[in-house]
Amino acid sequence: MTGKPLFDEVSYTCSRATTHAYSTSFSLGIKTLHKELRDPIYAIYGFVRFADEIVDTFHDFDKEALMARFRKDTVNAIEEKISLNPILNSFQQTYHRFGIEWELVDTFLKSMEMDLNPEEIYDREKFETYILGSAEVVGLMCLHVFVKGDESEYNRLKPFAMRLGAAFQKINFLRDLQADFNGLGRTYFPNINLTDFSETDKKTIEREIGEDFAVAYQGILQLPKEARFGVLIAYKYYINLFYKIQSLPSSRIMKERVRVPNQKKLILLAKSFVQHNLNLL
Repeated sequence: MTGKPLFDEVSYTCSRATTHAYSTSFSLGIKTLHKELRDPIYAIYGFVRFADEIVDTFHDFDKEALMARFRKDTVNAIEEKISLNPILNSFQQTYHRFGIEWELVDTFLKSMEMDLNPEEIYDREKFETYILGSAEVVGLMCLHVFVKGDESEYNRLKPFAMRLGAAFQKINFLRDLQADFNGLGRTYFPNINLTDFSETDKKTIEREIGEDFAVAYQGILQLPKEARFGVLIAYKYYINLFYKIQSLPSSRIMKERVRVPNQKKLILLAKSFVQHNLNLL
């Protein structure tokens, strides 16, 4: 292998390495997808992760300049169908191969740009806008891959994918309340003052997440077989994280980052494998 095919393989290798370095949970889920779906999902994750790192961790650099450059480089990669940034090169290949719309990418980037100047408290409209861009459209990019570019299947499953992405993101917000508020000056949940985070506030958020999960699960059952088990693993991980958060008082949530131990993740993988293969879902 030489030339552009070799460079493309190197690019996907970079996306795989990025996913493995940043998320054991998503890496586990991706490995259970059908082989032909894995690299495209790694490519999407790598793209999303790099944008997120700009706004979340590069505090000693000009984040606005970096984000503007990342947006410009993304546009160029998509238009030119190549990028010397291997993460963007693998992403543009996935974008074109599976018919991902620019609107999804643009909406995601806009949500990242919102984080450059965080507000102390979001209202409902801004919260929903952020959830759409930071999570729901990422789920839709992945759905394009799962249905292998089939437009009718994509449109049929789109509402379920959006609710799953929303559930995942809201749980991330709950898990990271303390770090986001004290470390980054952010609070996403609408009309909630984290200086006085109550049990009532927590239960209101949990009720909404539970509703998202209920809808999303019905969509998981309808996914193509090649994608269903991998998405189920991610669902199982997040819903167990959700149950763990539900069991803790609001005061604990504001003091620590809740995790699901790696041993528990492996148990979830084994149970889900049995349920999936015996049609017990």
